[in-house]
Amino acid sequence: MGIIDWQDIASFFLYDPSRPLLFNSTAFLVLFAAFFGVYILLLRRFDLRLLYTLAFSLYFYYLSSGFFFVLLLFSTLVDFTLGHFIHRSATRIERRFFLWLSLAVNLGLLGYFKYTNFFIETANSLAGAGWDPANIFLPVGISFFTFQTMSYSIDIYRGKLAPVTERIVDVPSFFRSLLDFAFFVSFFPQLVAGPIVRAAEFIPQIRQRPQVSERDISRAWLLILGGLFKKAVISDFISINFVDRVFESPALYSGFENLMAVYGYAIQIYCDFSGYSDMAIGLALLLGFRLPENFRRPYRAESVQDFWRRWHISLSTWLRDYLYISLGGNRRGRSRTYLNLMITMLLGGLWHGASWVFIAWGGLHGIALAIDRYLREQGRLFVNPAIRAAFILLWVHFMGAIAIQLSYWTHLLSADNYVLLFEHNVLLAAGWATLAGLAWLLDKLLSRLSGRQTIVLSRGIAIFLVFQFICLCWVFFRSGALYNPMPPLQTTGEVLTQMLTAFRPELIPQVLEGYRQVFALILLGYLLHYFPRPWSKAFENFYHELPWPAKSFSIALVIWIVIQTASSEVVPFIYFQF
Repeated sequence: MGIIDWQDIASFFLYDPSRPLLFNSTAFLVLFAAFFGVYILLLRRFDLRLLYTLAFSLYFYYLSSGFFFVLLLFSTLVDFTLGHFIHRSATRIERRFFLWLSLAVNLGLLGYFKYTNFFIETANSLAGAGWDPANIFLPVGISFFTFQTMSYSIDIYRGKLAPVTERIVDVPSFFRSLLDFAFFVSFFPQLVAGPIVRAAEFIPQIRQRPQVSERDISRAWLLILGGLFKKAVISDFISINFVDRVFESPALYSGFENLMAVYGYAIQIYCDFSGYSDMAIGLALLLGFRLPENFRRPYRAESVQDFWRRWHISLSTWLRDYLYISLGGNRRGRSRTYLNLMITMLLGGLWHGASWVFIAWGGLHGIALAIDRYLREQGRLFVNPAIRAAFILLWVHFMGAIAIQLSYWTHLLSADNYVLLFEHNVLLAAGWATLAGLAWLLDKLLSRLSGRQTIVLSRGIAIFLVFQFICLCWVFFRSGALYNPMPPLQTTGEVLTQMLTAFRPELIPQVLEGYRQVFALILLGYLLHYFPRPWSKAFENFYHELPWPAKSFSIALVIWIVIQTASSEVVPFIYFQF
């Protein structure tokens, strides 16, 4: 009989920086099963059930981020208190003071943990300073719960939401109100990577008795299993076996491999983040709570604006409601509208990461949104989304050409460089003329088709062109990933250079054969993404009608597939770094 190692057993319940708790880990499966069993027994005990779930949520965050769960408690207490003062203030000046105090605390915490080293590095490069980077650990999910508590304070200030403290009449009601708010902030399914939940949508659900139908249970399991498959099978396998390798050393791979890595990353980040959101929504549904949809087949977008209606919906609507509209939205003239779009997207890019490539990523989206909006206002020719998407790609080509021109002028040291500059100008003119000619031909072609044919073809072309723009932007985004061995801008430059100068089409059969499993999963990811919504609904109905033995088999099958394809270490979700 072996000796029980109590230290190993205890370590299972303690935070391990090298293995934070993730939805796609065995540890979470065990802990959630134990938690859910007790949760069912407490369904009729409102306060006890909420307190129990709050305790598990804080423990979940502790296992994900260590003792930074204290930071979550601090943020909860601050906004609980300041929300009360905002509501009870007699004058607008007082309300504004407490609102700005809430924003200062939240943004101050976010700024310190997320952007201190970014500002130090920027100061070092611009001013030649020699400051050493600070040893700061970024708490998991700080960007998500910070935005969540900020929306609570802002909605109270705008008069759109009554604070939970309005119900306080005695000591027990004070603790119930605090419990409700803490539950809203720390609810574990969406705590560390969204969706970003609004207080007005979630807090009213807290005191309702959970109503979970058999169809809800079937849908919840389908979301959890589908999300787990997208994350642990498709996303992780593509990442470990292809995408990470290429982005770590782009110059070692052909242009075709770099292009495939970009397309691979596009489906990787979608499967990773939408997989987490699906699991979060499914887990919440099992507990009787409804979380908002966060993805709506984003690569079917017909414009950049449409993409942001489909991608990370909880963040894009947060930026629209609390930043873009606060800046004036489209109410202060055309020029101010474009400026507001740019500011919103630049700050949205900075929210994603403390690096200039994230700002460039947001800036590209901001300018594309402004161009698309401007063209839509110019008349008949630009009503067609395919024409607008083509002109956005023309703009990208032009801006890229300017960047290359500046690079050449900066390094004009020999006659060879003048030859290269001349060749580049010839290629630039040819590329511009080709793209402009294609846009003209596209307009002529669409004008000759019937109404139905025009709609179908123009939508297809628009979706294709917008997807190319989104993938170009993903190059900047992926280059800013944590632990990438090269500087982000160097990674971006090498990926684009390889695609433009070393495509090597003769290697395509060899590459496809060497990475056949990777490309098969990339293809599967895109097929699942483009799965028509009516088919998805039909499959959901089919799954609901299955007997529970068949559903249990499907659960076991997905877990077995995950185990078979898993790497030696659990791969964190991409958005954990934000």
